Amino acid sequence: MPDDQPAHAAPQPAEALQPTAAIAAFALPGLGHVVLGEPKRGLLIGVGILGLFFGGIFVGGIDVIDRREDFWWFAGQAGVGPIAFGVDWAHQNLIKVEDPSVPGGRRSAWPDESPRAQKSLGRLNELGALYATLAGLLNVIAVIDAAWHTPRRRRPHGSAR
Repeated sequence: MPDDQPAHAAPQPAEALQPTAAIAAFALPGLGHVVLGEPKRGLLIGVGILGLFFGGIFVGGIDVIDRREDFWWFAGQAGVGPIAFGVDWAHQNLIKVEDPSVPGGRRSAWPDESPRAQKSLGRLNELGALYATLAGLLNVIAVIDAAWHTPRRRRPHGSAR
């Protein structure tokens, strides 16, 4: 028995790298914790992160997810995983207009060009981008938590805190 642990202490579970859980957590927020056997925690993580991400899109419009015009915001948003890349693909290919000054270029529309492709007004675009970026950064924390997961010890039934 090691000298640094008293005889009556329960052994602490060792942290172990969980690559499957990390990949699942990046693929869909919360899924890594579901894979680890914590479905309630995974559901709460997924609802929180995706709610914040899509809330940002709701507040600022789809234009808040833009890897070409707002690369540094997108660097944080990419933490949400494939969902962020899918939304960016839809924005780049289905919403933006052709830019005649750049061969093969696309850009956000000006107000007189197309009502479906305008940037949001005032600070709403920035606020939406902030929400979506915070969701990406929170998911990075959730991926790290799933990757180096320590199983929770359960107290025996009826034991006091």
